[in-house]
Amino acid sequence: MVASSTLLDMEFGDRARAAPRMLSPGNGGRWIAIGLIGLAVAWVVYQILVNPGFQWPVVADFMLDPTVLEGVGMTIKLTILVMMIGMVIGVPIAVMNVSQSRLLKLCGGAFIWFFRGVPPLVQLVFWYNLASLFPDLMLGIPFGGPKFFSVSSTDAISSFGAAMLGLGLVEAAYMAEIVRGGLVAVDPGQVEASKALGHGPFQTLRMVILPQAMKVIIPPTGNQFIGALKFTSLASVAALGELMHSVELVYSNNFQIVPLLIVAALWYVIMVSILTVGQHFLERHYSRGFRQKTMGAGA
Repeated sequence: MVASSTLLDMEFGDRARAAPRMLSPGNGGRWIAIGLIGLAVAWVVYQILVNPGFQWPVVADFMLDPTVLEGVGMTIKLTILVMMIGMVIGVPIAVMNVSQSRLLKLCGGAFIWFFRGVPPLVQLVFWYNLASLFPDLMLGIPFGGPKFFSVSSTDAISSFGAAMLGLGLVEAAYMAEIVRGGLVAVDPGQVEASKALGHGPFQTLRMVILPQAMKVIIPPTGNQFIGALKFTSLASVAALGELMHSVELVYSNNFQIVPLLIVAALWYVIMVSILTVGQHFLERHYSRGFRQKTMGAGA
């Protein structure tokens, strides 16, 4: 038995030595790609450092310019209000789209279809020129009835109001789809369990569905927040003093166009970076239970 086992081991050993070796794939293509990327990065850094057109001293002088800082403050304020409008309107629209009523689904779908279909710039300009259609905004009984309140459209909808409406309604349409995606991701059994406990529809939505849907809703909402921040630059067409318009005012006087555009870009990058960090912590907070469950299953 020992001899036969030894002969068998020797036979398999000879076959293993005779078998062709497995060759690892070559790394030549990878190193070529790394080299090309490194060369491109080096060229960009070199241009940033030595190209006189960037005019970094001018950029440094205007980073904290009062006009630019006022534009930054207006951009932050407009972004927050636009997202608030988007959430306040978007959540009910999302609930309408997942309801059992065909009429509510039709109304919610029509809202999303229209406000996602028309570009934000077109909507912003439309609201800014609303006075050409409705010179006065009135509250009263329609079709020729008495009017209880009336105000000029020009006075009621300023540049800031037009920007809020034009961008806020677009955000509401996208937020409605984001929230709807989170709602339908919740297991229907959770809803049935909530009903069995005697919860009404609103309690079920608030206590059961939304907390579980948040881990799905938060990541795209963070992206929308960042998108809304950048979309505020469109408000410059309505002469609103946000960051882009403030920078335009400065370089229209000193003709330092490229340095001032770099100032605007740097401020946008700073604000987006702060939002990205906040989004990271929110995602980690709302996915704690999911991560623990996944780790437990893996163990």
